[in-house]
Amino acid sequence: MKRLLLALVAVTVLCALPAWAQTRSGQVTMEFDLSSQPAGETARLWIPYPVSDHDQLIGSIRFAGDYAAAGVYTVPDNGTPLLYAEWPQSSKSRKLTLAFTVTRNELRRGEHPDREPVWNPADYAAYLGPTRIGPTDGAVKELADKITAGKTTVLERARAIYDWTVENMYRDPETRGCGKGDVCYLLIRPGGKCTDISSVFVALCRAAGVPAREVFGLRLGKQAEQDITSWQHCWAEFFLPGAGWVPADPADVLKAMLVEKLQLTSPGIVTLRDYFWGGIDAYRFKLASGRDLVLNPAQSGEPLNTFGYPYAEVGGKPLDFYEPKSFIYRFSFKEL
Repeated sequence: MKRLLLALVAVTVLCALPAWAQTRSGQVTMEFDLSSQPAGETARLWIPYPVSDHDQLIGSIRFAGDYAAAGVYTVPDNGTPLLYAEWPQSSKSRKLTLAFTVTRNELRRGEHPDREPVWNPADYAAYLGPTRIGPTDGAVKELADKITAGKTTVLERARAIYDWTVENMYRDPETRGCGKGDVCYLLIRPGGKCTDISSVFVALCRAAGVPAREVFGLRLGKQAEQDITSWQHCWAEFFLPGAGWVPADPADVLKAMLVEKLQLTSPGIVTLRDYFWGGIDAYRFKLASGRDLVLNPAQSGEPLNTFGYPYAEVGGKPLDFYEPKSFIYRFSFKEL
């Protein structure tokens, strides 16, 4: 009965997806063209590179183009894989295509340990510290302590922060891209998109002693063939001792509220709020994680706030990845 209810709600809220599907498969093709950028300059391109894990299977990976050099590398700090390509100053055409198949599983982590086992926070120090625009002290720490007062376990603290995020933030459709995740600003004006909402959840979790991280990915098409160029999405994960990394996506709850013009008390939102606590649908896949990244090879610009979008430099100057009309790229999905 509960699964039937989820399916009925998802048909309404998730735009008539086949909500009963536990997996989603298709081919993703990413096409890039930097040819319109100024001639006589070296062009460099970094693309988040998909890999298989427990929840997704990536296959048939191939890339081609008129680049002078290209290769697959990893970010030194956290191992995020990337595809790098470079064109010399003499290049008149700068094109690259990356294609791969993906099968993504729906993930439900609804069952949690009855008792919290002993764990060592030092083992998760990378997921407990601040980022450049995601502090864990000051106002963030004060709020985290207030939200989690009386909560003694990781699960209780994470759930309290998830509930606070859903109840106090909102989706702002005017936010550019997925948002930057500037936590201090968002505590003053709590409206944004998925990176903003997930980053507040992550920063509050870390300030409360709960290891957490953002996950950056791309949504898979809902139709047999679809343009997914602007379908970037960010969700969160927190580490639960005895269970591992557990997903949480308050941003999709708030998106559903806006799109369907529903309230927190609406039955559909109540169901989605429960679903996205420990669960995520199969219509997305992971590309990257981490904040404040120095890529490999290193970029000329400052560390990347996130790697949820492709990144490029021409003549050592970064292009605006929010503008695919000038930084030309197109992502498409074809159902398998």
